[in-house]
Amino acid sequence: MYNHILISTDGSDLAQKGLDHGLTLAKGLGAKVTIVTVTERLPVYYGLDAGVAAMAYGGYGANQKEAAEKVLTAAKAAAARMAVMADTVLIEDALPAEAIIEAAKAHDCSLIAMASHGRRGLGRLMMGSVTAEVLAHSPVPVLVVR
Repeated sequence: MYNHILISTDGSDLAQKGLDHGLTLAKGLGAKVTIVTVTERLPVYYGLDAGVAAMAYGGYGANQKEAAEKVLTAAKAAAARMAVMADTVLIEDALPAEAIIEAAKAHDCSLIAMASHGRRGLGRLMMGSVTAEVLAHSPVPVLVVR
C-alpha cells in the first residue's frame, strides 16, 4: 500500500500531531519515511533604503535555516524513539506546498502525511493553507491530520 511516506512539518504543535501520526502509520506498515521542512522566501519590499533592507534581511536566511534544522533534528529524534528509520530534507527559500509536492515526487513517496495547517501568518489567511494547496495538486494521496 504505502511504502514510502513523506511527512511534512514546520515544528508547530499541530504539525507535531501530523508527524506523530505519520510515524505511527509508517511503523505499522513498515514504510520508509522522509521528513521535510521548508523555509519560505522573505518578501522583498521595494522602496526600502539599501541599508535598512540589508539590516532587515541580512540574517533572515541563516535564522530560518537554523530553526528548520532544529525542527528536523527533533523530528528525526521522534522517529528514532519509535524505531522508525527516517531521512530528513530541508528545502530552503521555496513555496511550501510546491516544495512538499516536489519532494514527494523526487523521493518516490506513495503518501504525504501532514497536519491540517501550520503557521504561515497573514499569508495563510489571504492565499489559503499549505495543506489545501498540497491536497489540490499532489499526484499521490495526502493524509491530513487534525
